[in-house]
Amino acid sequence: MIVSMTGFGKGETQFQHKKITVELRTLNSKNIDLNFRTPHCYRELEPLLRTQINRELTRGKIDVSVFVDNSGTESATILNKQVIQAYLQQLKEIHSGDTTELLKMAVRLPDALKTEKEALNDAEKEALLELFSTTLDKVNQHRQDEGKALTIDFKKRLNNLSQLLSKVIEIDPERKIKITEKLNNALEQLAIDVDQNRLEQELIYYLEKYDITEEKVRLANHIDYFKEIMAQDQANGKKLGFIAQEMGREINTIGSKANHAGLQKIVVQMKDELEKIKEQLLNVL
Repeated sequence: MIVSMTGFGKGETQFQHKKITVELRTLNSKNIDLNFRTPHCYRELEPLLRTQINRELTRGKIDVSVFVDNSGTESATILNKQVIQAYLQQLKEIHSGDTTELLKMAVRLPDALKTEKEALNDAEKEALLELFSTTLDKVNQHRQDEGKALTIDFKKRLNNLSQLLSKVIEIDPERKIKITEKLNNALEQLAIDVDQNRLEQELIYYLEKYDITEEKVRLANHIDYFKEIMAQDQANGKKLGFIAQEMGREINTIGSKANHAGLQKIVVQMKDELEKIKEQLLNVL
């Protein structure tokens, strides 16, 4: 089963006077890379959230954002009355201006406002954890949907490779004949006596260097193995990457042994298809 590392999920819930929003974005990465942006009051829950992410998402660059919109009348920021009164008294000693104007100045001075840390109760913890779990499910669903689209593209590329390999198999006998004829013509132009037995041995050795039978068989096996791993239930992005590397080796070897213009063109097309597969594999879980 192909699962993408690209995903997005967003969830919202209302808890008392608060609107809590969780957003999760995932991108491709070799390992898991977590980045949290949460309000201070929820920091104590980060270890639990990290554990859940590690268990369910496995790999990827993951950005976690939690937003809180306080829609009630309560506020964690309050006036520090004693400090403001002390500032006001000192300002009056300096200048006997309008009290309202002096008060505006006093509230802008350091420590005029203080923030009381809001305690996180069990009910709010439960609401956030439940919302986070639901959002994770949305991310996983998004990743699976992306994976289905990638699967369609992989099958298309693999079928193209199989068709190109069929052309290689079809053109190979003609290639061998042309290579043999080329060698014979070159020998005839030498106009010297040669040992026919030794000549046949050298021709066989030379032709074996250009033989691509093993490469054709291995490439066909790699294509079938790629399809087999792709159909398994678990995500196997790294293994598919290794198979793609082996496919590349066989295609490169066929190209180096080609010695045939038509076969070289087919090899270029095969490399193009494989490059598209490799590019998409970077985003597979």
